Parts: sequence; C-alpha cells; structure tokens
Amino acid sequence: MDYNTQLKKLALPEYGRNIQNMVDFCLTIEDRDERKRCANTIINIMGNMFPHLRDVNDFKHILWDHLAIMADFQLDIDYPYEIVKKEDLYSKPGKLEYSRPTMHYKHYGKTLEKLIKLAADYPEGKEKEQLVYLVLTHMKKTYVQWNKEVDDVKLFQDLYELSNHKLDKRNSDIKLPEIKELNINQRKQQQRNGSQKKK
Repeated sequence: MDYNTQLKKLALPEYGRNIQNMVDFCLTIEDRDERKRCANTIINIMGNMFPHLRDVNDFKHILWDHLAIMADFQLDIDYPYEIVKKEDLYSKPGKLEYSRPTMHYKHYGKTLEKLIKLAADYPEGKEKEQLVYLVLTHMKKTYVQWNKEVDDVKLFQDLYELSNHKLDKRNSDIKLPEIKELNINQRKQQQRNGSQKKK
C-alpha cells in the first residue's frame, strides 16, 4: 500500500487525490474527442464539489484553469475559455503603490484637513460660522485622542495654518466644549464595558 506522502504531490490539494487521478487518466487518452469528453466530465465533478461557488463570476472559467494546472498544462484539448498561461501563474505580481497623502498634522487626519479647506472656501454667513465651530469641535476630539491636554489656542492656530490663513479665529470669543462634554472617555469606557460583557 502506498501512502499519500509517497505519491506525486497534488497541484491543487483541495480537489483531492481522486480528481488528480482522473486528470492523469485523461492525459493518457489518445482520441482527442474522447479526451475532451473526459475533461468535461471532470469539470462537472469539480463543480459539484463546490456548489456554493456556482454564483461566483467566471466559475466555469476558474474550473478550466484549475484543470489545466492539475494537468501541468499538458492536456491537449480545445478549451472553451482562454486558460491561464504557465508563466503568468508563477510570476510575481506588480508592486502595489500605496497612497501617501500629505498631511500637515497626522493626528487630525486627511478628511478633517479637507473639511477645513471646504470651510475656508464656504460663503460667509451664519452657516459658515456653524461649520467652523463644528470643525473646531472635531479637531478637539481628534486632538484629545492623541494628547491628554489640549489648549484651544493651539486649535485656533492649527485651523489658521491648515486653512491657508483664511480662517482666523485666534482672537475670537469662541468657546469650545470642555473635554468632559465631548464624552470621549465615557464612550471608550462604554466600549470596554460592552466588549467585556460579550466575553
């Protein structure tokens, strides 16, 4: 008796030894039409092994690719699809370029800096004042997440810099909410308590 460890290594172990044996047998069939019929039967069996994947786009195409891989690209038949090439199968993927957004202050984040630019170009009026107040409040929330102490004067200065000197609230009488009013620590505690209850 031969152990699986002594047999040929499976190209795609998820299909099992029996499917690999069928593919190996298919390679030995001399009649081209009979070989194609055998390949179609193998594809149907492979598809029945994973019925939950039938809704996946190009499911049949994937199966034919897998058949070619298991046959080590030696199966001489007319494939219904263009199969993957052997050299493409083992080639390294191209380098993925990551977006590296330029942020003046990373603790505020890219989205908040975009929001500041939008607020700076917003038409003058009561709505703009409310928007600037909301932006400053959000700046304070994000600042507190990284630093225990926050000085509102520092936030006004940062807003002035990030808005390209368009939003100058350094000498304004705006009163931002206290750290307690922001409920950041309370939310964190509630999240901790909720995760402990689940355990």
